[in-house]
Amino acid sequence: MSITRIPFERLPADIRRAVADKTGTVHRATTAPGGMNSGIASIVETDSGSVFVKGIPSDHPQVGAQRREAAIAPHLPASCPRLYWHLELDGWSLLGYELVDGRHADYTPGSQDLPLVEAALVDLQKVAAPADIDIKDAVDRWADYAPPGTLQHFDGEALLHTDYAPDNVLIVGDRARLVDWAWPTRGAAWIDPGTLALRLMNAGHPVEAAVAFADRFPSWRNARPEALAAFGAATASLWGEIAEENGTPWKLGMAEHAATLARALRPVP
Repeated sequence: MSITRIPFERLPADIRRAVADKTGTVHRATTAPGGMNSGIASIVETDSGSVFVKGIPSDHPQVGAQRREAAIAPHLPASCPRLYWHLELDGWSLLGYELVDGRHADYTPGSQDLPLVEAALVDLQKVAAPADIDIKDAVDRWADYAPPGTLQHFDGEALLHTDYAPDNVLIVGDRARLVDWAWPTRGAAWIDPGTLALRLMNAGHPVEAAVAFADRFPSWRNARPEALAAFGAATASLWGEIAEENGTPWKLGMAEHAATLARALRPVP
């Protein structure tokens, strides 16, 4: 569900004052391009430096996802932008982030970004999901899509991102930064390399190369074949449903790649 985006200056005056209390005087605000899930997405230049401010009306159905994003922020590795503050005021939920001035990752075969993306995911693979935050379990997220009797394979304690669309990975110098943590998930660590493999296929990698990339991560390399097969089947079912509900070309393409990945992950008899 997309949200109409407004400039920072159209926020109520008391909210703008509350932001200034956190940052110092606001000198300029520029609306960031792209994205559909924030009513405010602005680069705000202040006395204390530049801050990325994103926000959503407090009565919007997606506000819970933003609050999860705020709750998980202190637990994220250094490859993720730092959350400076979280405000709930006058009908708005606002987050103030470290400004990451980068470009979207290039996933195409041979891209120099791929080792940087790999390094960022290696860091994340070391992080356990915090026990005191109410986030989704992978078992629940894939319950409607995994083959019967396979959900136990998705269980685990790793903190997962699960959405490695290039828009969610920014390249800044020689580092990849993972952004957009609206759907943090607790589950088996191998799930993230699997979701990344699907995005690599969408960028032009043959399925064999995408699976080989996932195999660089010990969690995937050491996973049981039946677990990876269950992931492939669940992913194909999920993207098939998405494409059936909204048959835009990119969703149809993702569904086709997911079906190909599922076939590649089936154990050899």
